[in-house]
Amino acid sequence: MPVVITVWVLGVVVNTLEGVVPQFLSPQALFGQDIPGFRVVLVIVVLLITGMLGANFLGKRIFELSEKILGRIPLVRSIYQSVKQVSDTLLAPNGQAFRQAVMVRYPHQGSWSIAFLTGAPTGEVAANLQGDYVSVYIPTTPNPTSGFFLLMPRSEVIPLNMSVDTALKYIVSMGVVAPSH
Repeated sequence: MPVVITVWVLGVVVNTLEGVVPQFLSPQALFGQDIPGFRVVLVIVVLLITGMLGANFLGKRIFELSEKILGRIPLVRSIYQSVKQVSDTLLAPNGQAFRQAVMVRYPHQGSWSIAFLTGAPTGEVAANLQGDYVSVYIPTTPNPTSGFFLLMPRSEVIPLNMSVDTALKYIVSMGVVAPSH
């Protein structure tokens, strides 16, 4: 089954990549015959060139200019800034979005869920809480991008010795891929 699913996923990725190449850049239009994988290679080359341009001085200037333009369009600005803030946090190189895997009582006192420590409340939120609280994110199974954000007393959060990656695998697999001891 894993081999079949892997081949299927790779097929979907290849078909998706080939689908973004315009017809005038297809191997039939350029060479008069079909060359398997040509469109995938073309997409990879375009991504590499785009990455190299984005990493140099001119590319950085173009990126900054596009951010300024997006920042001036009323509806687009709020969407872009929200998405940018979340992606900068989640995709940060230091990986501090999910600091630690923990266990919490959720959705009721008789059950437990694996969650991720995301920080501690600050500002007005912290001022309205009595005691030591932490912020946790409880992902849903099998799609961990949706979930619940809770503020919980630190005393009700049990730290786990498993890595965040291991906990995510456990959650996505619906408990089938259990972490080793």
